[in-house]
Amino acid sequence: MENRTEVTHFILLGLTKDPGLQLPLFVTFLLIYTITLVGNLGMILLILLDSRLHTPMYFFLGNLSLVDLCYSSAVTPTIMAGLLPGDEVISYGACVAQMFFFTGFATVENFLLASMAYDRYAAVCKPLHYTTTMTTRVCIGLIVGCYVCGFLSATVCTGNTFVLSFCKTNVIHHFFCDIPAVMALSCSDRQVNELIFIYVASFNIFVALLVILISYILIFITILKMRSGAGHRKAMSTCASHFTAISIFYGTIIFMYLQPRSSHSLDTAKITSVFYTLVIPMLNPMVYSLRNKEVKKAFTKIVLEGK
Repeated sequence: MENRTEVTHFILLGLTKDPGLQLPLFVTFLLIYTITLVGNLGMILLILLDSRLHTPMYFFLGNLSLVDLCYSSAVTPTIMAGLLPGDEVISYGACVAQMFFFTGFATVENFLLASMAYDRYAAVCKPLHYTTTMTTRVCIGLIVGCYVCGFLSATVCTGNTFVLSFCKTNVIHHFFCDIPAVMALSCSDRQVNELIFIYVASFNIFVALLVILISYILIFITILKMRSGAGHRKAMSTCASHFTAISIFYGTIIFMYLQPRSSHSLDTAKITSVFYTLVIPMLNPMVYSLRNKEVKKAFTKIVLEGK
């Protein structure tokens, strides 16, 4: 029988081979990753330690921080290793694992942002029924659904990629095992596999975006009906952080994965990938902490108690 997979390892070309840029980029990425770890772990600890933050909104936010931490950690060490001389090789199994976990956690975040939009809709549009709508059971059900959908999609996409034959080149024109970059190496017909990936990614993104869009349309209609200026400001502040997070996340993902192949540049893909693998996980805790009075109060309380 023919051995369809002769490649045992892959070589990642990395972000740059310019020796003058490698050290500054390594230091920059190390700083970004450190901020990501501290910011997301700090957010999780704040939510766990302060009983005032034991609400549906912060339950989702804690999971968002956990997911950001996980999918950044699936890729960032490889990016940094690629900037070190002689550390560009990744084994076949490690490539499969990296693709699976990155795709899984990124897809979980996709559905988690949609769940958070529904939570904001319930808080703004049905405030009197919020506690009966967003019960513990509902919140846990939404979170479990996000993880199930995320890792089911990851299983399909990763299996769909590595069922292909890799028998010509093993050089990946990227700094991690991203699905399009790995598929491009296949020596077999990958047209159907590419269509499956596009359909799965499009379904995930547009289902989540549909939930977000409907939720925010209803939120804005409710806000326009409010007669109180204070009510307007409170409703807008409730949604501002989440709206900022979804704008950054979906703007980058759509640009990266759903653009026509003819306009898909490898260099552009690398720059965009740096943004959503390193920068977005760092920005999310900042967006939510800097714009949220309750998070600031919880942080101040814990710091003062620590003293």
